Amino acid sequence: MTAIKSEIRRGAYYDSVILMQLQRELAALPGVLDAGVVMGTDANKDILIQSDLLTPEAKAAAADDLIIVVKAEDEATAADAVAKVDALLSQRQTSSAQEGYRPKSLPSAAQMLPDAHWLLISVAGQYAAGVAREGLDLGKHIFLFSDNVSLEDEVALKKKARDKGLLVMGPDCGTAIVNGVGLGFANRVRKGPIGVVAASGTGLQQVTARIHQLGSGVSHGLGTGGRDLKEDVGAITALQGLDIFKRDPETKVIVLISKPPAESVARELLRAAKAAGKPVVVNFIGFEPDKMVDGNIHFARTLDGAAELAVSLLDKADERISPESESSQPDASSGGNQKYLRGLFSGGTLAYEALFILRDMLPNLYANLHVPGVKDLANPMQSQGNTIVDLGEDVFTVGRLHPMMDNDLRIRRLHQEADDPETALILLDVVLGYGSHPDPASELAPAIEEARARAQAAGRHLEFVAIVVGTDEDPQDMAAQIQRLEAAGVRVFTSNEAGVSYVGQRLQPLNPLTEGQPVALETLTGPLAAINVGLESFADSLKDQGAEVVWVDWRPPAGGNEKLAALLARMRG
Repeated sequence: MTAIKSEIRRGAYYDSVILMQLQRELAALPGVLDAGVVMGTDANKDILIQSDLLTPEAKAAAADDLIIVVKAEDEATAADAVAKVDALLSQRQTSSAQEGYRPKSLPSAAQMLPDAHWLLISVAGQYAAGVAREGLDLGKHIFLFSDNVSLEDEVALKKKARDKGLLVMGPDCGTAIVNGVGLGFANRVRKGPIGVVAASGTGLQQVTARIHQLGSGVSHGLGTGGRDLKEDVGAITALQGLDIFKRDPETKVIVLISKPPAESVARELLRAAKAAGKPVVVNFIGFEPDKMVDGNIHFARTLDGAAELAVSLLDKADERISPESESSQPDASSGGNQKYLRGLFSGGTLAYEALFILRDMLPNLYANLHVPGVKDLANPMQSQGNTIVDLGEDVFTVGRLHPMMDNDLRIRRLHQEADDPETALILLDVVLGYGSHPDPASELAPAIEEARARAQAAGRHLEFVAIVVGTDEDPQDMAAQIQRLEAAGVRVFTSNEAGVSYVGQRLQPLNPLTEGQPVALETLTGPLAAINVGLESFADSLKDQGAEVVWVDWRPPAGGNEKLAALLARMRG
């Protein structure tokens, strides 16, 4: 007749790998039919119920208690198996790859290995956020393997990290590669010129392994965790990753991998990708783009396709993305607060197209036209952020001529924008042809010269760009109009797309897409040293790859009592 024996150990904590191995060893003993070795959480009790192993003692256990249950052929065999637990645990701990002293806390570990920029966390989810917060306070990048971390904790951790110039990869981040060293589940991949940002662990493994197979290598592979690209999180880590690879001279091509993100998040990511100034391969798995190539962005439909495309683009990686790239940096004379575009259009369709181009290039874009992904101006008479205004809208034309015929309103607004200390560039369209102003440059050019002079007197450099729409047979003499505007210091384009794209490229350096502090590249490019809290196997794999590592002998704070732990945290705070 079968017998079940259980034992509850109050406040005992072991990592999940040790418990899994102990459970297997108990189940393999002669006469043992099944075994369960788990912490006393409700989820683990549900598993014991399914296996018919939940005894009354186990049901009463607290979340921080260790439950040991054995089902055997008879009472004596079950009791004998439970009696062997301490011996099996002792063998398991003695065989640990970690030799010497193991610190009991993160501060102690940080003192033992002061060069450690990384903290690997693989403890139970209810404790993981607290460990991560402590790691961020110590200035460590976080590789958060643990799952079951709340969305609220994820957002808070990533915002805190961003403000400190640190990364939080995860939660539920299974894979990363930092300067050739794999974290978590990772393949041996040679170093090389391709950087990968991935919200998918196995996706990151497949792409980086395929890059290796194709003869190239990876600078870094940065995991984000699967929820990073949800609207609630806003791709904080992914945007940091793109910014890192944008600044990293060793990375020539960037790969971005994810399931299809939220629409607003996808727009932010593509905007950051366009600003990278390097080829970016995008694989939003299952997403069908309108076009496969959009400037420096190249879409791939499969993981293998992303890897192959990235390798093929290496030959073109040093080519300039745009013929205007030499002008993509802001003038050194620009004032410190100057960063915004003010576009004053007389042509509504030109303004509309400009918004569709700029929404993928600049953040904080506002307009008095309704375009998806562009914010509505609270007051069309007052710009905010990067603004495009269609001055031909009804609110501006009541009781006055259309701005294509009368420059008075636009000149007034031009001076208003020029006097704003946050304005860096003013964009105008100049539409020629029958019915339009007979000589628009004769009025606009002097106004521009006056505005530039006033800005200069205030210690600011103000740039003007104009898009001239017309032909050489128009009555205004298109060549003369362009010449007069250029004489006033205006950069002139005859293509709306080219002119607006230039403006976007020009202002991107002044409108960083990543908030907070930039991640210091040297924390990724030097020899990797890390602190490991949780799974022993992660510490072992780092050692095998030549990285320095300290494995913390971690226990839940306050013995796992969450109320007491919260009280202690408030007292320390």
